[in-house]
Amino acid sequence: MKKFLQNYKSTIILIAAIIVGAIVGIVFQEKAAVLSPLGDIFLNALLVIIVPLIFFNITTAITKMESPKRMGKIIGIIVLVFLLMSLVSVFVGFGTTFKTELVSVEDGKQIRASLEEEAEVEEEELNLLQRTASLLTVNDLPKLFSKDNVTALLVASIIFGVAVRMSGEKGEEVKKFLESANVVIENVLKIVMYYAPIGLGCYMASMVGSFGATIAIGYAKTFVLYLVVSITFYLVFYTIYAFIAGGKKGVKAFWKNAIPPTLTALATCSSAASIPVNVTAAKKMGVPADIAETTVPLGTSFHKDGTIIGSMFKIMFLVALFGVQMTTAADILGMLGIALVANLLVTAVPIGGGTISEMFIISMMGFPVASLPILTIIATIIDAPATVLNSVGDSAASMLVARFVDGKDWMKE
Repeated sequence: MKKFLQNYKSTIILIAAIIVGAIVGIVFQEKAAVLSPLGDIFLNALLVIIVPLIFFNITTAITKMESPKRMGKIIGIIVLVFLLMSLVSVFVGFGTTFKTELVSVEDGKQIRASLEEEAEVEEEELNLLQRTASLLTVNDLPKLFSKDNVTALLVASIIFGVAVRMSGEKGEEVKKFLESANVVIENVLKIVMYYAPIGLGCYMASMVGSFGATIAIGYAKTFVLYLVVSITFYLVFYTIYAFIAGGKKGVKAFWKNAIPPTLTALATCSSAASIPVNVTAAKKMGVPADIAETTVPLGTSFHKDGTIIGSMFKIMFLVALFGVQMTTAADILGMLGIALVANLLVTAVPIGGGTISEMFIISMMGFPVASLPILTIIATIIDAPATVLNSVGDSAASMLVARFVDGKDWMKE
């Protein structure tokens, strides 16, 4: 029992803080919002750490790689694993909604009536090449070091790490600085995590108190179904992924360390804020540092199981709302493709992000722009469980990447 408490002490404290926060939110309802600033302190601290953490983690990981071949192999397998896991997610989202009427005609009338103020949205033509360029690059150096440009920062970090390696002996001093700075940033993270129970507890109290009782009846069915699907996906598919990666030992290692990133994602509703905790969890699962520190940050932008499933829910919600018939193979493949691409357009930010993704869905499906508030509401009510899948899925992905990079005995090594 003593050993159990030692191994799971931090996890138990986090769970207790989350539970207390939820109870406070239920009891005091809107009044619990007074605790929001205490939760914001924790979230803001994590968001500030993200930029240097990503930069130093990735550049250091690349400079430590034994050979360029390993780096190329890791990146290539990461892309393959993300693609395969995303395909699984989109089919799960489609399979659980295709035969389900997410909203009835009567509910649809209530939803339209609830949109008293039409959201003002700038009309713009979506150009995928332009979106890709703005996603991968920025036009000014200061913009690169912003949490709003995580993907561009990832690209720049990889390029910088490769450049250090190419510099050979002349780059050794830079390499030492990166390694030293990386250690310092990780210790800063440890200091911030001492505040985690208070921050997460207050964040949960505020969220439950302000939001829990306001979900419109018309959206309840979507929320409940998504919650059931996400919990099932979380328990079943991540167990399968962990088993594929490391057998029974992999499953044990995964679930022993999956709770902290789960709770962080659940409380903050931010994949980006979960990066530090997620990287640490992946390493404790046995994933090599260079793989964990590359897979998790990249996954924050390019691999989002919860978002992909959520995109299918959004699409099928509008399909039911507007009575659109989607029966042909071309229609189905089109929906799957739109959900996958929409996933790539979501930036790693807290609640309020994803507007570009939602506008893409509306545009590609041919729905009116006035549908945007509907998707925003859906995105908001499913945000917590979706973020859990987005975050914890990266830990599972890192284990799969380690399996294919280092072979079946990677956990023994």
